[in-house]
Amino acid sequence: NHLNFCNVHMKGKYSFQYVEDSVFDHCVFDTKDAFWHAKNVVVRNSVVQGEYLAWYCENVTFENCRIVGTQPLCYCKNLKLIGCEMAGADLCFERSEVDAVITTVPHYLHHEIAIYCLEHGMNVLVEKPAGVRAKDVMAMNKCAEEHPDVAFGIMFNQRTNKLYQKIKEIVASGELGEIRRSNWIINTWWRPDSYYQQSEWRATWGGEGGGVLVNQAPHQLDLWQWICGMPSKVVGFASYGKYHDIEVEDDVTAYVEYANGATGVFITTTGEFPGTNRLEISGDRGKMIVEDGKIKLWELEIPEREFCFSTNQGFSSPPCHYREITDENPGTAHNGILQNFTNAILHSETLLAPGEEGINGLTISNAVYLSSWLDAPVTLPIDKELYFEKLKEKIATSRAKEPMVSEISDLQGTYQTRWDVKF
Repeated sequence: NHLNFCNVHMKGKYSFQYVEDSVFDHCVFDTKDAFWHAKNVVVRNSVVQGEYLAWYCENVTFENCRIVGTQPLCYCKNLKLIGCEMAGADLCFERSEVDAVITTVPHYLHHEIAIYCLEHGMNVLVEKPAGVRAKDVMAMNKCAEEHPDVAFGIMFNQRTNKLYQKIKEIVASGELGEIRRSNWIINTWWRPDSYYQQSEWRATWGGEGGGVLVNQAPHQLDLWQWICGMPSKVVGFASYGKYHDIEVEDDVTAYVEYANGATGVFITTTGEFPGTNRLEISGDRGKMIVEDGKIKLWELEIPEREFCFSTNQGFSSPPCHYREITDENPGTAHNGILQNFTNAILHSETLLAPGEEGINGLTISNAVYLSSWLDAPVTLPIDKELYFEKLKEKIATSRAKEPMVSEISDLQGTYQTRWDVKF
């Protein structure tokens, strides 16, 4: 016990079994069955390779480690993994006391990890997007339905914004009447080219599965459908590598139609600066504009349709009242979703962003892609197999790239606030 290893390279079997109160730093261990029954141990900045790592351990922390091998970390208690990479780690965490998992991994892995967690009784918070293909996300949702006792959320952090919550409340109350039109221009997601070159998977069909539609815009696509509902038809126009040296889209305009005849337009890009974040919703009883951190609301005394066919004055207009709504609290963003997710586990609090709802915004983005590829309108639900076939064609031509830098070196400036609502 009470070992302190630094810069040690060891190869063998059954190393450090029953070790207690010890620290290992900058080590490389290639050893089967290492750290069995270990207790109160910290392993930092190390590579640990071998089968059946750290079974039956208690109060063990792996920080900034690479863990390689089959079936690691089983039957563990109070296990912590911080900034770790796991490779070939099939059947990990079997019968370990893992309360929750957050899938901060490339998009194609979101549904696979979530399904594994749900099937093994682990609460899971999926990063956006819920996945790349609607078909995969539907399988994830089906698994969640089969495990209702497990919390399943998604990181739609902008649902915590009080203004968007108020907008949803106004629309749902019928205050605007039947929705006629919605327009959202959201181009405050500007990114320099260096952002896309920081990792080999970013902005590639094979690694990320798309560009602005699956990286930045899922937040607004989710809010759009959360507030206005799902469209029935989509026409998508996407430009690929228009502003950056990338193979995926960085400029998108989508036109949609709804079952009641309403229409909508969604515009987003990462290639314009300064940008605009403006949502406008029109109904037969008024109009609402959300911009610059406030809601501008026009309310009609008489529904537009009723006034249109009842007035005999050719240039008259319905009586209208204007008011503004502001909220000094912009919302709690990621922390709010994490707290809500934790409260759901501990106290059965209702999830603000249930994981099952991740399919909605993804379905819209899948439809925009498919419409763009086919140069034709797409009705919902989309042909999932056709979408996958077209996506595979893109993946087949996806080019590998070397990352320009291995990590983001400067965490100051705008990095920490890049998810804030930029009105």
